[in-house]
Amino acid sequence: QVQLVESGGGLVEPGGSLRLSCAASGSFLAIYAMRWYRQAPEKERELIAAATPNGVTNYADSVKGRFTISRDNAQNTVYLQMNNLKPEDTAVYYCNAERIMVSGPRYVYDTWGQGTQVTVSS
Repeated sequence: QVQLVESGGGLVEPGGSLRLSCAASGSFLAIYAMRWYRQAPEKERELIAAATPNGVTNYADSVKGRFTISRDNAQNTVYLQMNNLKPEDTAVYYCNAERIMVSGPRYVYDTWGQGTQVTVSS
């Protein structure tokens, strides 16, 4: 069984920075695209950043220029560096793996972490 575990959330003042981490554990051979989502109270879950294994990245307009997604494939970890945080960035942030090869031709799809709370407030 593959698990994703996020860490690094917390309370930060507007303009501050946080770095989220998401580590994959368990038995698997490869992880494909990894993504960060967030969900604010009473709002739908929003895709904010994605990274392929070879480093291609994409961002939602709401975070472009402020957030950076990166991967350490050797450590099976994806990061989200968040700079110039705003109160509207307050949300629970979730890590997601689009597809994980667990053995030979067997895959699991759409694996989620438990989420980590980010609160931006003075």
